[in-house]
Amino acid sequence: MSAPALHPVESTAAPAPVPPAGVPKAEKGKKDAKAASGSPLELSPPPDYFEHRIKMFDRLKAEYDEFLKNQPRQEISVTLPDGAVKTGTSWQTSPMDIAKEISKGLADRVVIAKVDGELWDLERPLEGSCKLELLDFEHPEGKKVFWHSSAHVLGEAAEKHYGCHLCLGPPTDEGFFYEMAIQDRPVVPADYPNLENLSNGAMKEKQKFERLVMSKEDLLEMFAYNKYKKHFIETKVPDGTSTTVYRCGPMIDLCIGPHIPHTGRIKAFMVTKSSASYWLNDANNDSLQRIYGISFPDTKQLKEYKNFLAEAAKRDHRKIGKEQELFFWHDLSPGSTFFLPHGARIYNKLVELMKEEYHKRGYSEVVSPNMYNSKLWEQSGHWQHYKDDMFVLDVDKE
Repeated sequence: MSAPALHPVESTAAPAPVPPAGVPKAEKGKKDAKAASGSPLELSPPPDYFEHRIKMFDRLKAEYDEFLKNQPRQEISVTLPDGAVKTGTSWQTSPMDIAKEISKGLADRVVIAKVDGELWDLERPLEGSCKLELLDFEHPEGKKVFWHSSAHVLGEAAEKHYGCHLCLGPPTDEGFFYEMAIQDRPVVPADYPNLENLSNGAMKEKQKFERLVMSKEDLLEMFAYNKYKKHFIETKVPDGTSTTVYRCGPMIDLCIGPHIPHTGRIKAFMVTKSSASYWLNDANNDSLQRIYGISFPDTKQLKEYKNFLAEAAKRDHRKIGKEQELFFWHDLSPGSTFFLPHGARIYNKLVELMKEEYHKRGYSEVVSPNMYNSKLWEQSGHWQHYKDDMFVLDVDKE
Protein backbone atom coordinates (compact mmCIF):
# COMPACT_ATOMS: atom_id res chain seq x y z
CA MET A 1 0.00 0.00 0.00
CA SER A 2 1.23 3.52 -0.65
CA ALA A 3 2.21 5.75 2.26
CA PRO A 4 -0.92 6.74 4.24
CA ALA A 5 -1.89 10.32 4.91
CA LEU A 6 -1.10 11.48 8.42
CA HIS A 7 -4.00 11.52 10.83
CA PRO A 8 -3.96 14.41 13.33
CA VAL A 9 -3.72 11.73 16.01
CA GLU A 10 -1.66 9.00 14.40
CA SER A 11 -1.45 5.56 16.03
CA THR A 12 2.16 4.85 16.93
CA ALA A 13 1.86 2.69 20.02
CA ALA A 14 2.50 -1.05 20.01
CA PRO A 15 -0.30 -3.61 20.74
CA ALA A 16 -0.62 -3.30 23.96
CA PRO A 17 -40.52 -22.23 29.06
CA VAL A 18 -43.94 -20.17 27.96
CA PRO A 19 -44.90 -17.14 30.07
CA PRO A 20 -48.32 -16.74 31.69
CA ALA A 21 -50.97 -14.94 29.68
CA GLY A 22 -50.48 -11.21 29.68
CA VAL A 23 -46.73 -11.33 30.45
CA PRO A 24 -44.51 -10.55 27.44
CA LYS A 25 -41.74 -13.08 26.81
CA ALA A 26 -38.96 -10.51 27.14
CA GLU A 27 -40.30 -9.32 30.50
CA LYS A 28 -40.65 -12.92 31.68
CA GLY A 29 -37.04 -13.62 30.70
CA LYS A 30 -35.79 -10.64 32.68
CA LYS A 31 -37.78 -11.70 35.78
CA ASP A 32 -36.41 -15.25 35.53
CA ALA A 33 -32.84 -13.99 35.20
CA LYS A 34 -33.22 -11.74 38.23
CA ALA A 35 -34.75 -14.53 40.28
CA ALA A 36 -31.91 -16.89 39.38
CA SER A 37 -29.07 -14.57 40.35
CA GLY A 38 -30.81 -12.39 42.94
CA SER A 39 -29.68 -9.30 41.03
CA PRO A 40 -31.33 -7.15 38.35
CA LEU A 41 -30.49 -7.87 34.74
CA GLU A 42 -28.75 -4.52 34.40
CA LEU A 43 -28.02 -1.58 36.64
CA SER A 44 -30.41 1.37 36.62
CA PRO A 45 -29.16 3.98 36.25
CA PRO A 46 -26.18 2.62 34.28
CA PRO A 47 -22.62 3.35 35.42
CA ASP A 48 -21.63 7.03 35.18
CA TYR A 49 -18.67 6.20 32.97
CA PHE A 50 -20.99 5.22 30.11
CA GLU A 51 -22.03 8.83 29.49
CA HIS A 52 -18.50 10.15 30.08
CA ARG A 53 -16.95 7.82 27.50
CA ILE A 54 -19.67 8.29 24.90
CA LYS A 55 -19.48 12.11 25.03
CA MET A 56 -15.73 12.03 24.43
CA PHE A 57 -16.01 9.41 21.71
CA ASP A 58 -18.73 11.26 19.81
CA ARG A 59 -16.74 14.52 19.87
CA LEU A 60 -13.49 12.95 18.70
CA LYS A 61 -15.23 10.73 16.16
CA ALA A 62 -16.82 13.78 14.56
CA GLU A 63 -13.35 15.30 14.21
CA TYR A 64 -12.04 12.11 12.60
CA ASP A 65 -15.01 11.89 10.21
CA GLU A 66 -14.25 15.43 9.09
CA PHE A 67 -10.60 14.50 8.55
CA LEU A 68 -11.66 11.43 6.54
CA LYS A 69 -14.03 13.48 4.38
CA ASN A 70 -11.20 15.84 3.40
CA GLN A 71 -8.74 13.16 2.23
CA PRO A 72 -7.95 13.19 -1.51
CA ARG A 73 -9.72 10.48 -3.51
CA GLN A 74 -7.58 8.61 -6.01
CA GLU A 75 -8.03 5.43 -8.02
CA ILE A 76 -6.30 2.45 -6.39
CA SER A 77 -5.66 -1.17 -7.35
CA VAL A 78 -6.61 -3.99 -4.97
CA THR A 79 -4.88 -7.30 -5.69
CA LEU A 80 -6.54 -10.49 -4.45
CA PRO A 81 -4.72 -13.75 -3.55
CA ASP A 82 -5.63 -15.35 -6.92
CA GLY A 83 -4.02 -12.44 -8.77
CA ALA A 84 -7.30 -10.77 -9.72
CA VAL A 85 -7.21 -6.98 -9.49
CA LYS A 86 -10.12 -4.79 -8.41
CA THR A 87 -10.22 -1.03 -8.68
CA GLY A 88 -11.35 1.28 -5.92
CA THR A 89 -11.00 4.75 -4.47
CA SER A 90 -8.60 5.65 -1.68
CA TRP A 91 -10.17 6.67 1.62
CA GLN A 92 -13.54 5.47 0.33
CA THR A 93 -13.45 1.84 -0.83
CA SER A 94 -13.35 -0.67 2.01
CA PRO A 95 -12.54 -4.39 2.06
CA MET A 96 -16.26 -5.03 2.56
CA ASP A 97 -16.98 -3.18 -0.70
CA ILE A 98 -14.59 -5.54 -2.49
CA ALA A 99 -16.19 -8.58 -0.82
CA LYS A 100 -19.68 -7.44 -1.91
CA GLU A 101 -18.41 -6.93 -5.44
CA ILE A 102 -17.19 -10.55 -5.52
CA SER A 103 -20.35 -12.12 -4.04
CA LYS A 104 -23.00 -11.56 -1.39
CA GLY A 105 -22.18 -14.96 0.12
CA LEU A 106 -18.59 -13.94 0.68
CA ALA A 107 -19.60 -10.59 2.15
CA ASP A 108 -21.93 -12.36 4.59
CA ARG A 109 -19.30 -14.92 5.54
CA VAL A 110 -16.10 -12.89 5.79
CA VAL A 111 -14.96 -11.89 9.30
CA ILE A 112 -11.90 -9.71 8.81
CA ALA A 113 -9.56 -8.45 6.11
CA LYS A 114 -5.82 -8.53 5.74
CA VAL A 115 -4.25 -5.56 3.93
CA ASP A 116 -0.63 -5.97 2.90
CA GLY A 117 -0.31 -8.59 5.65
CA GLU A 118 -1.93 -6.45 8.35
CA LEU A 119 -5.30 -7.36 9.87
CA TRP A 120 -7.78 -4.64 8.89
CA ASP A 121 -11.42 -3.86 9.76
CA LEU A 122 -13.77 -4.75 6.91
CA GLU A 123 -15.45 -1.33 6.97
CA ARG A 124 -12.22 0.68 7.31
CA PRO A 125 -11.41 2.53 4.07
CA LEU A 126 -8.33 1.50 2.13
CA GLU A 127 -5.74 4.28 1.98
CA GLY A 128 -3.92 3.22 -1.19
CA SER A 129 -3.20 0.37 -3.60
CA CYS A 130 -2.69 -2.90 -1.73
CA LYS A 131 -2.88 -6.67 -1.55
CA LEU A 132 -6.09 -7.87 0.06
CA GLU A 133 -7.11 -11.13 1.74
CA LEU A 134 -10.60 -11.81 3.09
CA LEU A 135 -10.73 -14.22 6.05
CA ASP A 136 -13.74 -16.12 7.43
CA PHE A 137 -14.37 -17.79 10.81
CA GLU A 138 -12.69 -21.03 9.72
CA HIS A 139 -9.38 -19.22 9.21
CA PRO A 140 -7.32 -19.22 12.47
CA GLU A 141 -6.84 -15.45 12.38
CA GLY A 142 -10.49 -14.91 11.50
CA LYS A 143 -11.55 -17.04 14.45
CA LYS A 144 -9.29 -15.07 16.81
CA VAL A 145 -10.81 -11.77 15.65
CA PHE A 146 -14.35 -13.18 15.97
CA TRP A 147 -13.69 -14.30 19.53
CA HIS A 148 -11.96 -11.03 20.39
CA SER A 149 -15.05 -9.13 19.26
CA SER A 150 -17.19 -11.52 21.30
CA ALA A 151 -15.10 -10.66 24.37
CA HIS A 152 -16.13 -7.02 23.86
CA VAL A 153 -19.78 -8.10 23.83
CA LEU A 154 -19.19 -9.98 27.09
CA GLY A 155 -17.50 -6.87 28.47
CA GLU A 156 -20.53 -4.77 27.57
CA ALA A 157 -22.81 -7.27 29.33
CA ALA A 158 -20.58 -7.30 32.41
CA GLU A 159 -20.50 -3.51 32.63
CA LYS A 160 -24.29 -3.35 32.37
CA HIS A 161 -24.83 -6.13 34.93
CA TYR A 162 -22.10 -5.51 37.50
CA GLY A 163 -20.98 -1.92 36.88
CA CYS A 164 -17.48 -3.38 36.89
CA HIS A 165 -14.15 -1.98 35.82
CA LEU A 166 -12.84 -4.01 32.89
CA CYS A 167 -9.19 -5.03 32.69
CA LEU A 168 -8.44 -7.08 29.59
CA GLY A 169 -10.42 -9.40 27.32
CA PRO A 170 -8.41 -11.42 24.81
CA PRO A 171 -9.32 -14.34 22.56
CA THR A 172 -7.96 -17.77 23.54
CA ASP A 173 -7.56 -21.06 21.71
CA GLU A 174 -10.99 -22.14 23.02
CA GLY A 175 -13.00 -18.91 22.94
CA PHE A 176 -12.34 -15.79 25.01
CA PHE A 177 -12.47 -14.28 28.46
CA TYR A 178 -12.82 -10.90 30.10
CA GLU A 179 -11.10 -10.03 33.35
CA MET A 180 -12.69 -7.41 35.60
CA ALA A 181 -12.82 -5.85 39.05
CA ILE A 182 -16.24 -6.14 40.68
CA GLN A 183 -16.99 -4.35 43.94
CA ASP A 184 -18.03 -6.66 46.82
CA ARG A 185 -19.52 -9.40 44.65
CA PRO A 186 -18.20 -12.65 43.17
CA VAL A 187 -19.28 -14.02 39.81
CA VAL A 188 -21.44 -17.13 40.28
CA PRO A 189 -22.98 -19.55 37.74
CA ALA A 190 -26.43 -18.08 38.48
CA ASP A 191 -25.15 -14.88 36.79
CA TYR A 192 -24.49 -16.60 33.46
CA PRO A 193 -28.08 -16.35 32.12
CA ASN A 194 -28.05 -12.59 32.80
CA LEU A 195 -24.77 -12.16 30.95
CA GLU A 196 -26.01 -14.27 28.05
CA ASN A 197 -29.31 -12.35 27.86
CA LEU A 198 -27.48 -9.02 27.74
CA SER A 199 -25.01 -10.34 25.16
CA ASN A 200 -27.83 -11.68 23.00
CA GLY A 201 -29.49 -8.27 23.23
CA ALA A 202 -26.33 -6.59 21.94
CA MET A 203 -26.14 -9.14 19.11
CA LYS A 204 -29.73 -8.44 18.07
CA GLU A 205 -28.99 -4.70 17.98
CA LYS A 206 -26.19 -5.31 15.43
CA GLN A 207 -24.02 -2.75 17.18
CA LYS A 208 -21.33 -1.51 14.82
CA PHE A 209 -17.70 -1.79 15.89
CA GLU A 210 -16.30 1.72 15.47
CA ARG A 211 -12.56 2.38 15.48
CA LEU A 212 -11.06 5.65 16.71
CA VAL A 213 -7.45 6.74 17.15
CA MET A 214 -6.93 8.72 20.37
CA SER A 215 -3.97 10.53 21.88
CA LYS A 216 -2.50 9.34 25.16
CA GLU A 217 -3.82 12.45 26.91
CA ASP A 218 -7.39 11.84 25.68
CA LEU A 219 -7.16 8.17 26.60
CA LEU A 220 -6.15 9.02 30.17
CA GLU A 221 -9.14 11.37 30.38
CA MET A 222 -11.58 8.84 28.94
CA PHE A 223 -10.45 6.04 31.26
CA ALA A 224 -9.69 8.15 34.33
CA TYR A 225 -12.25 6.09 36.30
CA ASN A 226 -10.46 2.78 35.60
CA LYS A 227 -7.01 2.30 37.17
CA TYR A 228 -6.40 -0.88 35.17
CA LYS A 229 -6.89 0.79 31.81
CA LYS A 230 -4.80 3.72 33.04
CA HIS A 231 -1.97 1.31 33.80
CA PHE A 232 -2.00 0.01 30.22
CA ILE A 233 -2.13 3.53 28.80
CA GLU A 234 0.69 4.79 31.00
CA THR A 235 2.96 1.78 30.40
CA LYS A 236 2.15 0.76 26.82
CA VAL A 237 1.51 4.08 25.06
CA PRO A 238 4.60 6.31 24.87
CA ASP A 239 4.17 10.00 25.63
CA GLY A 240 3.26 12.02 22.57
CA THR A 241 1.82 9.02 20.74
CA SER A 242 -1.58 7.40 20.44
CA THR A 243 -3.48 4.16 20.06
CA THR A 244 -7.04 3.08 19.32
CA VAL A 245 -10.32 2.44 21.08
CA TYR A 246 -13.28 0.48 19.73
CA ARG A 247 -16.93 1.10 20.47
CA CYS A 248 -19.91 -1.25 20.29
CA GLY A 249 -23.08 0.13 21.82
CA PRO A 250 -22.27 1.90 25.11
CA MET A 251 -19.09 -0.12 25.54
CA ILE A 252 -15.88 1.69 24.57
CA ASP A 253 -12.64 -0.12 25.19
CA LEU A 254 -8.92 0.48 24.85
CA CYS A 255 -8.07 -1.91 22.02
CA ILE A 256 -5.86 -2.16 18.93
CA GLY A 257 -8.44 -4.40 17.20
CA PRO A 258 -9.39 -5.16 14.54
CA HIS A 259 -12.98 -6.38 14.88
CA ILE A 260 -15.92 -7.87 13.01
CA PRO A 261 -18.24 -5.33 11.32
CA HIS A 262 -21.00 -5.52 13.92
CA THR A 263 -22.26 -7.64 16.83
CA GLY A 264 -24.99 -9.16 14.67
CA ARG A 265 -22.36 -11.38 13.05
CA ILE A 266 -22.37 -13.37 16.31
CA LYS A 267 -25.26 -15.84 16.12
CA ALA A 268 -24.54 -18.07 19.13
CA PHE A 269 -23.01 -17.07 22.47
CA MET A 270 -22.42 -18.97 25.70
CA VAL A 271 -20.73 -18.20 29.01
CA THR A 272 -18.73 -21.31 29.85
CA LYS A 273 -17.13 -20.70 33.25
CA SER A 274 -15.66 -18.13 35.64
CA SER A 275 -12.75 -17.99 38.02
CA ALA A 276 -10.77 -15.71 40.29
CA SER A 277 -7.51 -14.17 39.13
CA TYR A 278 -4.95 -11.59 40.14
CA TRP A 279 -4.21 -8.33 38.37
CA LEU A 280 -1.17 -8.91 36.17
CA ASN A 281 -1.04 -12.51 37.52
CA ASP A 282 0.56 -11.28 40.74
CA ALA A 283 -0.89 -12.50 44.06
CA ASN A 284 0.20 -9.25 45.68
CA ASN A 285 -2.16 -7.28 43.41
CA ASP A 286 -5.95 -6.85 43.32
CA SER A 287 -8.12 -9.94 43.18
CA LEU A 288 -10.19 -9.97 39.99
CA GLN A 289 -12.95 -12.01 38.35
CA ARG A 290 -12.47 -13.72 35.00
CA ILE A 291 -15.46 -14.81 32.88
CA TYR A 292 -14.98 -17.18 29.94
CA GLY A 293 -17.17 -17.69 26.90
CA ILE A 294 -17.41 -19.07 23.40
CA SER A 295 -19.32 -17.90 20.33
CA PHE A 296 -20.03 -18.90 16.75
CA PRO A 297 -21.38 -17.38 13.53
CA ASP A 298 -23.95 -20.20 13.30
CA THR A 299 -26.25 -21.62 16.00
CA LYS A 300 -25.59 -25.10 14.65
CA GLN A 301 -21.93 -24.77 15.64
CA LEU A 302 -22.87 -24.04 19.26
CA LYS A 303 -25.09 -27.16 19.33
CA GLU A 304 -22.18 -29.20 18.03
CA TYR A 305 -19.90 -27.68 20.67
CA LYS A 306 -22.37 -28.55 23.45
CA ASN A 307 -22.60 -32.12 22.11
CA PHE A 308 -18.80 -32.29 22.15
CA LEU A 309 -18.76 -31.18 25.80
CA ALA A 310 -21.41 -33.77 26.70
CA GLU A 311 -19.41 -36.56 25.04
CA ALA A 312 -16.21 -35.39 26.70
CA ALA A 313 -17.96 -35.45 30.10
CA LYS A 314 -18.90 -39.10 29.49
CA ARG A 315 -15.23 -39.87 28.90
CA ASP A 316 -13.99 -37.88 31.91
CA HIS A 317 -11.42 -40.09 33.67
CA ARG A 318 -12.68 -38.93 37.07
CA LYS A 319 -16.18 -40.20 36.26
CA ILE A 320 -14.97 -43.44 34.69
CA GLY A 321 -12.53 -44.10 37.54
CA LYS A 322 -15.32 -43.87 40.11
CA GLU A 323 -17.91 -45.84 38.12
CA GLN A 324 -15.51 -48.69 37.30
CA GLU A 325 -13.90 -48.70 40.77
CA LEU A 326 -10.45 -48.00 39.38
CA PHE A 327 -9.18 -45.25 41.72
CA PHE A 328 -10.17 -42.45 44.08
CA TRP A 329 -8.72 -39.38 45.75
CA HIS A 330 -8.71 -38.42 49.43
CA ASP A 331 -7.88 -35.31 51.46
CA LEU A 332 -5.31 -37.33 53.41
CA SER A 333 -3.07 -37.05 50.34
CA PRO A 334 -4.30 -34.20 48.11
CA GLY A 335 -3.53 -34.68 44.45
CA SER A 336 -2.39 -38.28 44.89
CA THR A 337 -4.25 -41.26 43.46
CA PHE A 338 -5.35 -44.30 45.47
CA PHE A 339 -5.58 -47.24 43.04
CA LEU A 340 -8.18 -49.91 43.75
CA PRO A 341 -7.64 -53.55 42.63
CA HIS A 342 -9.04 -53.06 39.11
CA GLY A 343 -7.05 -49.86 38.69
CA ALA A 344 -3.87 -51.40 40.08
CA ARG A 345 -4.05 -54.21 37.50
CA ILE A 346 -4.33 -51.66 34.67
CA TYR A 347 -1.53 -49.57 36.20
CA ASN A 348 0.80 -52.58 36.43
CA LYS A 349 0.04 -53.66 32.84
CA LEU A 350 0.94 -50.18 31.62
CA VAL A 351 4.20 -50.24 33.58
CA GLU A 352 5.02 -53.66 32.06
CA LEU A 353 4.32 -52.31 28.57
CA MET A 354 6.61 -49.33 29.13
CA LYS A 355 9.44 -51.56 30.36
CA GLU A 356 9.07 -53.86 27.33
CA GLU A 357 9.25 -50.89 24.98
CA TYR A 358 12.29 -49.49 26.80
CA HIS A 359 14.08 -52.83 26.46
CA LYS A 360 13.22 -53.11 22.76
CA ARG A 361 14.93 -49.79 22.22
CA GLY A 362 18.07 -50.68 24.17
CA TYR A 363 17.41 -48.65 27.29
CA SER A 364 18.54 -49.82 30.75
CA GLU A 365 16.65 -48.98 33.92
CA VAL A 366 18.00 -47.04 36.88
CA VAL A 367 16.38 -46.18 40.21
CA SER A 368 16.91 -42.64 41.51
CA PRO A 369 15.96 -40.98 44.84
CA ASN A 370 12.62 -39.26 45.38
CA MET A 371 14.14 -36.46 47.48
CA TYR A 372 17.08 -34.17 46.80
CA ASN A 373 19.01 -31.39 48.44
CA SER A 374 17.52 -27.98 47.71
CA LYS A 375 20.71 -27.04 45.82
CA LEU A 376 19.51 -29.11 42.84
CA TRP A 377 16.20 -27.24 42.67
CA GLU A 378 17.97 -23.89 43.11
CA GLN A 379 20.18 -24.74 40.14
CA SER A 380 17.21 -25.84 37.99
CA GLY A 381 15.19 -22.73 38.87
CA HIS A 382 12.33 -24.65 40.47
CA TRP A 383 13.16 -23.46 44.01
CA GLN A 384 12.62 -19.80 43.20
CA HIS A 385 9.15 -20.43 41.73
CA TYR A 386 7.74 -23.48 43.54
CA LYS A 387 9.38 -23.55 46.99
CA ASP A 388 6.09 -22.81 48.82
CA ASP A 389 4.43 -25.83 47.19
CA MET A 390 7.30 -28.28 47.75
CA PHE A 391 7.52 -30.88 50.53
CA VAL A 392 10.52 -29.65 52.51
CA LEU A 393 12.40 -31.36 55.37
CA ASP A 394 14.94 -29.51 57.49
CA VAL A 395 17.84 -31.99 57.60
CA ASP A 396 21.18 -30.91 59.05
CA LYS A 397 20.00 -27.31 58.55
CA GLU A 398 19.91 -27.77 54.79
